Amino acid sequence: MESWLYILSMTLMWGIIAATVIHVVMENGQPAKTMGWALVIFFLPVVGIVLYFFFGVNHRRERLVSKRSLDQLTKRSMLNFVEQQDLHVPEAHKQMVDLFVNQNLSLPFKDNVIDIMTDGYAFFPELLQDIGRARHHIHISMYIMEEDALGNLVSDALIDKARQGVKVRIIYDDVGCWRVRRQFFERLREEGIETYAFLPVRFPSFTSKVNYRNHRKLVIIDGTVGYIGGMNIALRYVKNGWRDTMLRLTGPIVYALQRTFLVDWYFVDRTLITDRVYYPPIENVPCPPSDVPCSSANLAQIVTSGPTTLYPEIMQGYVRAITAARRYIYIETPYFLPNEPVLFALKTAIVAGVDVRLLCPRHSDARFTEWASRSYLRELHEAGGRVLLYEPGFLHSKLMVIDDALATCGSTNVDFRSFENNFEANIFVYDEGTALRLKKVFLDDQSLSTPLEQVYSWLHPKFLPRLWESFTRLLSPLL
Repeated sequence: MESWLYILSMTLMWGIIAATVIHVVMENGQPAKTMGWALVIFFLPVVGIVLYFFFGVNHRRERLVSKRSLDQLTKRSMLNFVEQQDLHVPEAHKQMVDLFVNQNLSLPFKDNVIDIMTDGYAFFPELLQDIGRARHHIHISMYIMEEDALGNLVSDALIDKARQGVKVRIIYDDVGCWRVRRQFFERLREEGIETYAFLPVRFPSFTSKVNYRNHRKLVIIDGTVGYIGGMNIALRYVKNGWRDTMLRLTGPIVYALQRTFLVDWYFVDRTLITDRVYYPPIENVPCPPSDVPCSSANLAQIVTSGPTTLYPEIMQGYVRAITAARRYIYIETPYFLPNEPVLFALKTAIVAGVDVRLLCPRHSDARFTEWASRSYLRELHEAGGRVLLYEPGFLHSKLMVIDDALATCGSTNVDFRSFENNFEANIFVYDEGTALRLKKVFLDDQSLSTPLEQVYSWLHPKFLPRLWESFTRLLSPLL
């Protein structure tokens, strides 16, 4: 009897292993990645199957929003796009703009005002003032909303506006806010604020999507003011040494930001919000209070990407921009774990004589990720790129500037997770003035950084640290 049970259990186990491996193979993914998962499942069946179930299932063929609903949600921004007078896309950027329009329905808008904020002391007071001025609605999508002094301050401001009759909607990421007590969000709901977790991880329904998170940081107020960048709502963003970049947007580009939020809102609430009141007329947008000049052109697109879209659009944009560069590419990212297309594009640009500079933090907030990134940093340095390590604190900024002509900023890190797994949002700006302003931000940060060649232990690690770096690099797609 026991022998029959043993045979039955082994048959069942090998049947599950075979079925899982077949599922991996039929995903038709990258051969190296497919072979890696197959080997892990074969040699470590229990652990491998669990890891694959949580982190390996490909959801890119799924649609979170139906085509018909997406068309409805895009209609208003499309009408505003058509209403633009004398829209001219520079020939140098036409292919990039068309790429995003064709892949992502990311429409270009001109005559925008972009204010750059490089720390929480600039961002949060401005955000609170804009919340205070809200008259109709406030839309927020955040990866993290902490229950700390700053999180409570913003919550109190939102509750005050909700009591005044302003419609407030919030999307937060379930995994990003795992440590936040439910009472924090329940308090918002009790005050009439519609608050939803994005892809809540509850066993077993969404367990396989724990790896796919909404990493976007967006705020839209009255359809006329928007924010996009790298800052979450948490007290650490106003601590000394924390460097980040957030953009305040006014002008027609806010229509595109609004569409992004409402598509996500339809996914979490299944409510189609297409009323014209969320896309109000925008005329004579004033420059924000700032020491920097603002441009009357500022042609821009809001580009989103996620694991359920047909292609990784933001990654495509990075590769297209990098390969088109002629003079320089300046990149800031807190985590440098690039996938093969982006790393190859950067190396190709270096060989072609482009000045490639990468700025990362010397000390990361994720030690494991820091170790995994070191071999990539060294590889880029050995290819001829200039790698710089930010010293004063943690650099969380995510931006890229190319040839005084193109700039992008948003929530996207230069890593596997942002390019392939997360729901991200970036603004791509085709404007010399904005590119020069963000270039200055980069150069200011560069002046506070140490070149990699001056950090001997990173450039020439001993055997055991190098072995550990190589091991952690194997896990970079999961970090």
